[in-house]
Amino acid sequence: MTSHVFPRPFLFGTATASYQIEGAVAEDGRGPSIWDVFSHTPGRTNNGDTGDIACDHYHRYQEDIALMRDLGVDAYRLSIAWPRILPGGTGAVNPWGVAFYRTLLEGLRAAGIRPVVTLYHWDLPQALQDRGGWAERSTAEAFAHYAAVMATELGDLVDTWTTLNEPWCAAYLGHGSGVHAPGITDPALSLKVAHHLNLAHGLAVQAIRQVLPDARCSVTLNLQVARPEDPEDPADRAAARTVETIGNDVFLSPMLEGRLPEELVAATAPVTDWSFVAPGDLAEIHQPLDVLGINYYSTMTVRPRRADDPDSSGGHGHTGHSPWPACDDIAFLDPAGPLTAMGWNIEPQGLTDLLVATSRRFPDLPLMVTENGAAFEDRADQDGHVADPDRIDYLHDHIAAVGRAREAGARVEGYFLWSLMDNFEWAYGYSKRFGIVRVDYRTLARTPKASFDWYRGLIATRRLSERP
Repeated sequence: MTSHVFPRPFLFGTATASYQIEGAVAEDGRGPSIWDVFSHTPGRTNNGDTGDIACDHYHRYQEDIALMRDLGVDAYRLSIAWPRILPGGTGAVNPWGVAFYRTLLEGLRAAGIRPVVTLYHWDLPQALQDRGGWAERSTAEAFAHYAAVMATELGDLVDTWTTLNEPWCAAYLGHGSGVHAPGITDPALSLKVAHHLNLAHGLAVQAIRQVLPDARCSVTLNLQVARPEDPEDPADRAAARTVETIGNDVFLSPMLEGRLPEELVAATAPVTDWSFVAPGDLAEIHQPLDVLGINYYSTMTVRPRRADDPDSSGGHGHTGHSPWPACDDIAFLDPAGPLTAMGWNIEPQGLTDLLVATSRRFPDLPLMVTENGAAFEDRADQDGHVADPDRIDYLHDHIAAVGRAREAGARVEGYFLWSLMDNFEWAYGYSKRFGIVRVDYRTLARTPKASFDWYRGLIATRRLSERP
């Protein structure tokens, strides 16, 4: 039986995001974010759920660090809430916000856990949205200022700085389909936002390194794996290439190659002329990175649209507007089973393919899987315990997929399981559970699931056998 070995310094970690777990949205000087406003707007989230309390991590972080210490993780990927640091997006720094994160990071360090810090996991200060948000270049400049503040205040405690999490979602779900905050549905604007997020990334890396010349910097992208319905059909293959160009190269090429791909400009010509790209922008965006984070959950299947094809978002919620600019002529097909509770297909081979292809394209850049996990319909027994064999199978098969990618030559240096605990799953509210720790949303009690014990065992042995 084949076994995959993950010797140190390979990192095993877990991950969360600020708005999904912290709560305390109006405490200690925190300003409102676009997700506070979005989630309080009727009809935007399942059951009207908000992150007002979430998992109350703001008050229970010590308990959560103890869980991670028990789990045995090498690293923890967290995000900082920009409006907790700069309530107005710019201007005066909130000392209580800085103090919270400093105490959290110190606690992680004391527990032997390396902090991987994401500066932007979608909770833009509402004050900046009121001035145009990511549609304005000034927001990218404000982000660079925020990054410099964080490097100054917390630089002695952070292992790796990640500028952005999944800018695809911020641009296309937030400004294309509108299923994420701020809930805008404008295909042309979504591409402009993608560019300003790229610019924010480049400016932030420079700002961090001005404060910390040796800082370890990264970005996390949810790179798309598009499968043609018929791999032998040139039209289906072309549809898949277009989706990956608009979904992936819009970020990869400017960030890692310093160019705006001709294929991207041609594919999106019906929507935009890219005149918002100013001279010098690509040089600002293209900054050396120490690692590229990749988030992976599923693949998609596409082909040219037919007259009778229903509209589909590719598994990202429905508003009547597509998150895919300039893809009206492409059909995103319903996934075949087995599926997670999110309706996403389960295809570990897609992760292997993605890691190998990305590593071959950027052979000098180490990779990390910064999110991977699954929501299932967990059922707790009378004591609150959860046996979650579907999640264990999912994690096993995807970590094995990482092992196969490493054996094929991919430079993968870590794996972060999403998520440490059940939490606010954006527009789905509290209806979807990704955690390996169950959260009772009435009492906020934390109970490790069976998958927690399984992952702890893997981290301890650092060896995984392929299933028969």
